[in-house]
Order: sequence, then C-alpha cells, then structure tokens
Amino acid sequence: MSRYRRVFKEGGCYFFTVVTHGREPILLKNIGRLRESFRYAREKRPFKVEAVVVLPDHLHCIWQLPESDADFPNRWSLIKRYFSSGVNSHRTRRGEKLIWQRRFWEHLIRDDEDLRRHMDYIHYNPVRHGQVTCPRDWPFSSFLRAVSQGKYPADWGAAQCPVKDFETAE
Repeated sequence: MSRYRRVFKEGGCYFFTVVTHGREPILLKNIGRLRESFRYAREKRPFKVEAVVVLPDHLHCIWQLPESDADFPNRWSLIKRYFSSGVNSHRTRRGEKLIWQRRFWEHLIRDDEDLRRHMDYIHYNPVRHGQVTCPRDWPFSSFLRAVSQGKYPADWGAAQCPVKDFETAE
C-alpha cells in the first residue's frame, strides 16, 4: 500500500475537495454554520478563498496561503471542528461525530493555466452534478463574485441555459 504524501509550499495556492462522511447531504442544510466555520478559521489562521462551491455532500475550493505559511491541514482541522461542534450527528463508539471523511484531497496549483482549469471545475461543478443548468444559478458558489471581478462573462458555461430577462415586470 502506498502512502499519500502532501506537498507543502509556503504561500502556495491550493485546490481542495472535502467530502462529508458517507456523502451525507448536510452542507446546504447547515450553510450558515459552514460560513461561520470558514470565518472562524480565517480569523485564527488567515488565508484567501479564491474560489469555492458547496454542494449537498462536498465542497471544492481554492485557497491562497500567506507567504511563509504552508499549514493548510490545521486550517481544515479548524473548519471541520468548528462546523462539527454545531451540527448534530451520529457518533462512533469512541464518541467521534460522523460528519466529515477523515481526509481531504489537495492539489498545489502550478501556474495560471492550472488555476484557470480548477476555477472552471469549481464553477461548473453544480451543473455537472445536475443541481442547476447554468453556473450563475447556483447560489453556493463564488461564480457571481468572479463575474463581478471580470474573471468570467455572466453567461459562461451557459450554452444550454435559457436566456433570462433581467428587466422587472410591471
């Protein structure tokens, strides 16, 4: 059996996938607590969230760590622990809550093209999972923030999306 080795780079930009235990669809039901968990962790150990998407049973995000800091595992520990303390769940015989998979997956972003591919993956993920037909329609994503920053056109990923009339009806 091979042992997974994490890559630690001070000031690194990382893509993460974090999944709930047994793929339980608890994240959207507890989205406020999840947001508080991120705020809490960022107060204790700052980092910048470049992109994020939350689905019922998993989330993807890209973080930029501060220069001279490569400690993303403890940040995830803070987020998971804070979230778990406010959510009811079954427990193991040892008293551990069954909320998160023990591990998470990370990828060190190598360059601008790699960053773009991972941002596209994040923002298109709700469409891929059948939650919406257009990235702009998923409220639990950084897509609209990225549009407002000029990183995407509003109709990105919307080849199959119906055209919306944004004028108010009177």
